[in-house]
Amino acid sequence: MYTDPIADYLTRVRNASRAGHRVVEIPASKLKKEITKILFDQGFILSYKFEDNSVQGSIKIALKYDKMTKEPVIKKIQRISTPGLRQYAGANELPRVLNGLGIAIVSTSHGVMTGKQAKRENVGGEVLCYVY
Repeated sequence: MYTDPIADYLTRVRNASRAGHRVVEIPASKLKKEITKILFDQGFILSYKFEDNSVQGSIKIALKYDKMTKEPVIKKIQRISTPGLRQYAGANELPRVLNGLGIAIVSTSHGVMTGKQAKRENVGGEVLCYVY
């Protein structure tokens, strides 16, 4: 049993991307679905599919690779806030990842969103991860 489902999600995506897999299957949860939608909207993954065939359900994610170099689009996906050390940031303190080239995924009172969206809506929250 794992104690940090978000870290497990990020690790599965990271490992599948580095191994060159086309599709990765992950056990589903509401937060994981929201993170997957953000990754799709920001262009880090090709597509995703939610399947509710079991008790928990699963998420199938089609990973995206560069057409010329065959390198994964996700260079780094890093967990920031952990169960042992939560990292919170106010609306004015939200981090810029790679000077705006990457994204920070933030869990706010208005839902899970990117750092740029949270700054636009003037809300802070828990910084879940960085993706670039």
